[in-house]
Amino acid sequence: MAVNISISLNPGLYLKDPQQSALGKKIIKHSILLIEEIGFELFNFKKLAELIGSTEASIYRYFENKHLLLVYLVSWYWEWVNYLIQIKTFNIEDPKKKLKIMIHTFVSVNEDNPTIDYVNESALHKVVISESTKAYHTKGVDEENNKGFFLNYKEIVSSVAKVILEINPKFPYPQALASNLFEMTNNHIYFADHLPRLTEIKNKSSQNEDIEKMLLFFVSKLLD
Repeated sequence: MAVNISISLNPGLYLKDPQQSALGKKIIKHSILLIEEIGFELFNFKKLAELIGSTEASIYRYFENKHLLLVYLVSWYWEWVNYLIQIKTFNIEDPKKKLKIMIHTFVSVNEDNPTIDYVNESALHKVVISESTKAYHTKGVDEENNKGFFLNYKEIVSSVAKVILEINPKFPYPQALASNLFEMTNNHIYFADHLPRLTEIKNKSSQNEDIEKMLLFFVSKLLD
């Protein structure tokens, strides 16, 4: 059964909120699956329209271009991570325990599926791992940043950085460590799958567990 959860995103990312209509949800659902299948470079609205039995024009009513659709999907993921962190750390006082929960959330986010019927979290996680840098490693990143497109990512980093300072108020690089923990999670999944000589993470069956162990190792060495 689908859970009625609506993720709030920057309205500048879309022309019409896709979460408010059946067609919009269909666009979200199948764009994730198609990008995961063929990659962002080969993805376009024509292929998506054919897949969902609609027209390119109907998709353009929701999104100005495929780049903003990608930023939308990545932002959805970031906001979902924020949501999970807030739920899991609610009423947790011990900052070390809180940071451990945050790290666990980073590596297991694809497993936390409330059965939102128009988002396959596992497929979206794969899209984020492979394609997310294309959302903000662009020539237009400064303009998009000024529009607030990446605030939900910054909120993740700020939340983790705040806990890092609770553990060690004198640590000089809380935001750098926080952003690196998040990026390392996805980078080492990608490295393990495609560039294995860049990581010690090898065993697919224990991948999440091994990455979590690695992140906790770095945290303990840097903060204790």
